[in-house]
Amino acid sequence: MQEKILKARPGMPMLILSIALYIIFIGLIVLGAILLNNNNSIGGLPLALGIIGVVFGFIPFLGLKALKPQEAIVLSLFGEYIGTIREPGFYFVNPFSTAYNPAAKTRLGQSSDVDSSAKLASTVDGKTTYVPDNSKKISLKIMTLSNSRQKVNDVLGNPVEISIAVMWRVVDTAKAVFNVDNFKEYLSLQCDSAVRNIVRVYPYDIAPGIDTTGDGEPDEGSLRGSSALVAERIRKEIQDKVEEAGLEIIEARITYLAYAPEIAAAMLQRQQASAIIDARKMIVDGAVGMVEMALEKLNENNIVELDEERKAAMVSNLLVVLCGNKDAQPIVNSGSLY
Repeated sequence: MQEKILKARPGMPMLILSIALYIIFIGLIVLGAILLNNNNSIGGLPLALGIIGVVFGFIPFLGLKALKPQEAIVLSLFGEYIGTIREPGFYFVNPFSTAYNPAAKTRLGQSSDVDSSAKLASTVDGKTTYVPDNSKKISLKIMTLSNSRQKVNDVLGNPVEISIAVMWRVVDTAKAVFNVDNFKEYLSLQCDSAVRNIVRVYPYDIAPGIDTTGDGEPDEGSLRGSSALVAERIRKEIQDKVEEAGLEIIEARITYLAYAPEIAAAMLQRQQASAIIDARKMIVDGAVGMVEMALEKLNENNIVELDEERKAAMVSNLLVVLCGNKDAQPIVNSGSLY
């Protein structure tokens, strides 16, 4: 179903007319009562007209609708969709038309989607509870859905915890209202599904032999190192799912990413061990280079001639000094080298 823009009539003239008619009907009641009090039989007619007008005079007021900026209202008449009003202003529509919004009273606990007219109900333990009104208006503002933290297994089977923030808005009110049962709950469900579908393709850290793009070639994609790419893929996944609901996903961002508590300590030890190995490798490479340079300088300047056994001893001593964790204690040899 496609959205139809309804061109409603201005509401102020109808409001003034309805108030004026109400005053006239009240005047007819007073006039009829005075005439009947004077035993004038003609007073029954204005009295009856006045009572009928007062009883049914509220009906035109039901057609008055006021919209703020970035608000819309979907109207149906006897079950048929007649159009949507999107422009702010004060309008008059068919009094028998009804506004329809199945998500009017739905507020996701993790969302910032709070009705502008919602009233503060209570604050308990720092958590504020809002009570939405009965308005059937649809907000066209950009809203943020902070998806709750969930546990997902990555491509290696390691459990990770991840949460995302999704910026979204309604672009087609007819689709949002009529194509899905409740577009807010539908969006939340699709966010959970998209996160699981994308996260299980990536490892938490770079792992060899893992294809994250689907082209059949291993790459260096990971949740931690390619967070922007992962978030963009999640956004596209959600957008494809909510297209029929008339929603636009503007942006998705990863707000929390960590290993699950049951393996976090083990993974931390693994990362520390990997860092220590990399550091040791760098130290050894540097020490070997310094030993080679020292031997070359000694040979170039003919400072001392060393046989293979003495060279091996010198290399061993230098490597111990350069690769050790503690400062070496110097020992002065006052005798012969041999």
